[in-house]
Amino acid sequence: MRHKKSGRKLGRSPAHRKALLRNLAKALLTCGRITTTLVKAKDLRGVVEPLVTLALKNNLHARREAYRFLGDHKLVVRLFNEIGPVFSNGGGGYTRVVKLATPRRGDAAPLAIIEFIRKPGDAPPAPKATPPVAPEA
Repeated sequence: MRHKKSGRKLGRSPAHRKALLRNLAKALLTCGRITTTLVKAKDLRGVVEPLVTLALKNNLHARREAYRFLGDHKLVVRLFNEIGPVFSNGGGGYTRVVKLATPRRGDAAPLAIIEFIRKPGDAPPAPKATPPVAPEA
C-alpha cells in the first residue's frame, strides 16, 4: 500500500525523475511556455516556483542555490534579471497550467501547457488602488 507517500514517480527512477524535471525547468525558463503531459506540468510547478522565489531574494546565496539546480550561468542570469523582477510584488503562483482539449496521439496522454502568468519584460502590475470612500453626512 502507498498510504502517506507523497509525490509522483512518473514511472522513472529517482535520478531519471530529477533529470526530467530539471530539463523541463530549463526549457520553461528559456521559452516561457512549454507543452507537456498534465502530470509532468503539475510536478514542474513544484520545481519552478521555488526558483522564482529564489530570484525574488536576489542575493549571492540565492544565485548559488539556483545555479546548483540549473547548472547554467546564462539561465541563472535570465532568471534573476528578467523573470524575477516581473514577479516582484507577487505572492506566489507564478505559473499557470492549462489543459489541452486533444490528448497526445499514440497513447492518448492528457496534454497541458505550462507557462508563466506574466511574460518576462512586462512591467510588474501596480497595486490595486482602493476607491476613496465618500464621507457620510
